Amino acid sequence: MAFLSACKEIASLVRENIRPLVGSPEGGKVLHMGADRTPTEKIDQVAEDCVLGYIREHELCSLVISEEAGKVPVEGGEGTIFLDPVDGTYNAVAGIPFYALSLAWAKDGIVEQAFVQDLATTETFTAIRGKHARCNGKSIHVSSTSRLDHSAMSVYGRKFDPTRMMQLGHKIRRWRLLGASALELSYIGAGRIDGFVDLRGTLRITDAAAGMLICTEAGGQVSDLNGDPLDFPEEVTVGRCIIATNGVLHHKVIEYLR
Repeated sequence: MAFLSACKEIASLVRENIRPLVGSPEGGKVLHMGADRTPTEKIDQVAEDCVLGYIREHELCSLVISEEAGKVPVEGGEGTIFLDPVDGTYNAVAGIPFYALSLAWAKDGIVEQAFVQDLATTETFTAIRGKHARCNGKSIHVSSTSRLDHSAMSVYGRKFDPTRMMQLGHKIRRWRLLGASALELSYIGAGRIDGFVDLRGTLRITDAAAGMLICTEAGGQVSDLNGDPLDFPEEVTVGRCIIATNGVLHHKVIEYLR
């Protein structure tokens, strides 16, 4: 079954199954610690169970790497799927309509196809390596913003040296902390924001794999804090910092962070 077509069906199942938990304290009930060593809330577990069940039934890959379950072998398929069943769990539980399903399919360690759906609105971002990035089937492209003092960026930081962030923060025009990294990376691709900077060191491959491909296929750039290619291990306990921009602003962001 074609990956992106399957993802649409998966997203429909997830939306249906988590609907009673959105905006509900029940959805935020902690069930156990996930493979990523953070609490797994009920809404995460329900969504992940839906996705894993579908992937097994349709043999979409040979391995799933998920935020909650970790590495899950699958019989009959090929490639690896990186899964975040609910990116933006806090938003979903609080009833803030900005949370997503994120799926990326990789072969030989290279992400080839990506799917991110805003589960609150059903807006859907997709990408195929070397071909296109789309939103609801229409081509998207990053912004042309070339000045930091005209830019809008999503900027995250926790337990870090604030002076590093404030150098950049004083320069950019608008800060946005939206709470779902897969969507924020996709928003760069759609030209809605100009950059996404996360200095927390907690962003995992399951959070970023799909959004990164959507961003870059739409003309954006993604790197580590030094401007080098971002290397994620296939291990959900390891996080990274990230800089993603429309490309035009990339070196300027890095310089201000330095």
